[in-house]
Amino acid sequence: MIKKYMNYKDCLEKGTENLERAGITEAKLDARLLLEYVCKTDHSTLFAHPDRAVTDDEEKLYDEFIARRVKREPVAYILGSMGFMGLSFDVSGDVLIPEQDTEILVEEALRFCEDKMRVLDLCTGSGCIALSILNYTNETKALCTDISEKAISVAKKNAEKLGLSDRTEIVLTDLFPGKEVGKFDILVSNPPYIRTDVIESLAPEVKDYEPRLALDGSEDGLVFYRRIAEEAGEYLYSGAYVFLEIGYDQGDEVKELLEKQGKYHDIEVIKDYSRNDRVVRACYY
Repeated sequence: MIKKYMNYKDCLEKGTENLERAGITEAKLDARLLLEYVCKTDHSTLFAHPDRAVTDDEEKLYDEFIARRVKREPVAYILGSMGFMGLSFDVSGDVLIPEQDTEILVEEALRFCEDKMRVLDLCTGSGCIALSILNYTNETKALCTDISEKAISVAKKNAEKLGLSDRTEIVLTDLFPGKEVGKFDILVSNPPYIRTDVIESLAPEVKDYEPRLALDGSEDGLVFYRRIAEEAGEYLYSGAYVFLEIGYDQGDEVKELLEKQGKYHDIEVIKDYSRNDRVVRACYY
């Protein structure tokens, strides 16, 4: 008997149905992205050749990926990568998945970042923020910090992958590096900012898979912003800019923390594409 192989169309339909039954919101998109990866193809080819046969090995791997997504594991972790600012970053369960909202922070920083500037990236995770800034500027350099050794490993891999290792220093530390590193023109950070009591109410993709260390901003979600507001001045040139990603309801509180220090000026809360507060920008002098 001749074995009948599944084809693109069959696999996509089956994967979509399984994800829909599991309550995955973007079931068809996720099923397609996983199939494209497994079959080493792209969107256009997938739909131009729906009858292309899928091998047993491809079908088996696809079924495994769909089963992982049914359990709510994020697609980015399944594939091991995520697009951000037009670049591809390796990700794992040891770092947050780069989100489109965070591109607002990078885009805002790029408006003020000039060639040859020094960038300090606190809580770097995958390194996506600092490395994106370096990629789109000339002769800039970045020092990135994280408290997680595994996150540091991911960030170093991304720096190497993007050809930016020679312009990047990645340091294992609790927020700030030693003062011997000198001063910086730009400070960026997407610190943990979710209140501890809110985390369990988040989507399973977040609370069950993203690293708690990178999410938990303590009781009020502001612990890292306080530390940055109080200590950042020792690392900044006069006239340096600070860019902080924030939760949708933290704009006024983070702005007030900076104002109380008396050394941050021109403080502005910037909204994301959904019109939620997303970034606080301030000038230090």
